[in-house]
Amino acid sequence: MKKSIYLIVVLFLSLSCSQDKNDSRFIKIQTDKGEIVIRLYNETPKHRDNIIKLAEEKFYEGQIFHRIINNFVVQGGDPTTKNAKPDSLYGNGGPSYLIDAEILDTIIHKRGAVGMAREGDDVNPEKKSSGSQFYVVKGKIFTQQQLDDLEKKLESKNKSKLYKKIFDAKLAQQKDQLKIDTISLSLEVSVSMDSVLGTIPKFKFSEKQRKLYSTIGGIPHLDGNYTVFGEVIQGMDIIDEFSAVNTDENDRQKKDIKFNIVVVKQ
Repeated sequence: MKKSIYLIVVLFLSLSCSQDKNDSRFIKIQTDKGEIVIRLYNETPKHRDNIIKLAEEKFYEGQIFHRIINNFVVQGGDPTTKNAKPDSLYGNGGPSYLIDAEILDTIIHKRGAVGMAREGDDVNPEKKSSGSQFYVVKGKIFTQQQLDDLEKKLESKNKSKLYKKIFDAKLAQQKDQLKIDTISLSLEVSVSMDSVLGTIPKFKFSEKQRKLYSTIGGIPHLDGNYTVFGEVIQGMDIIDEFSAVNTDENDRQKKDIKFNIVVVKQ
């Protein structure tokens, strides 16, 4: 009887996995060098549906990869690049909307990950994504020591952000800003920091992050800051080739690489 139940459970799990795979949506980036196939994540439905919509509208046809940094990313999606002029800087174009962030701890910036670009936290604290600009992660392989050092760096950065947040809050409480004693205020904030830092866990990469970043590589410091909505399943060698092209001081390739995105019909 137990064996029968076990077989039923295995069969159910197999069917579930098969259904999940069949439910995935795919897009292709078409280039002169070949096609790059991307599986879109169902866990990020807003980003998945948005890029499918744009692809079906032929939004990306004739655009160029306007930002290429070796061992980092290959980025495109700016519609103003359809008529790109030599030596011009691009990266501000897009549709008249942003996409709500869908940042998940379980989806990281491993090699081949596809994420959505966005404006910085100062003007975009909600980390909303660009409506069209995306990037493919090339990244690099990290040693365990490098990951240890990066943990410390990111933890220090997070503490600095918290310090600034508390300082700004205290500053806003002052009635007469002209008479603020900045040194005294800083000391007050330091005391506040001491009281809250003990409740904040130290920044640590997960086992999954350490394993992937030390084997296939990626960009660990982007985790938690940008939405990753898919991954390359075919054509990563093309991304590697693009990543190694000659670029100018604006990280734009000297010989434009045009592309289009289409939806893979199932």
